Amino acid sequence: MTQMAEFWVAVAFGVFVLILLYYRVPNLVAKSLDDRAEAIRKELDEARRLREEAQTLLADYQKRHRNVGQEADAIVEQARREAEAFAHETRVSLKDTLERRTKQAEDKIARAETQAVDEVRAAAIDVAMAAAERILREKTAGASGASLIDQSIRDLKGRLN
Repeated sequence: MTQMAEFWVAVAFGVFVLILLYYRVPNLVAKSLDDRAEAIRKELDEARRLREEAQTLLADYQKRHRNVGQEADAIVEQARREAEAFAHETRVSLKDTLERRTKQAEDKIARAETQAVDEVRAAAIDVAMAAAERILREKTAGASGASLIDQSIRDLKGRLN
């Protein structure tokens, strides 16, 4: 039996196993595997945490993107409303200005008409007075004029009392 190779291989294997047990190699291997499993678990936890952060950031950016679109729509709508209001104010202001200028022009025309009528009346009065004066001078010339003056003086006395 000592001469068989299998025997010596078995003895060497046994000694090898005893040496491994003596130096606690299985514990070291188990500890190394446990440490490696713990490191992998930590990496997985970190990866999960990073994934959750990334999803949170993605959701936040998507929300901001939607809000930016809504804000842009709101800004465009506000600008449209302001433009409409400005156009309306401009139309009203233009209408008021036109009405005011039309009224001023009408007033100016009315004043010019009144002034023209007054000037025509004054001229007509001047012409009528000159004609009446000429007629009275012609009729009051001579004796008939003196009798008219005397008659007027008498009538005047009667009216004053």
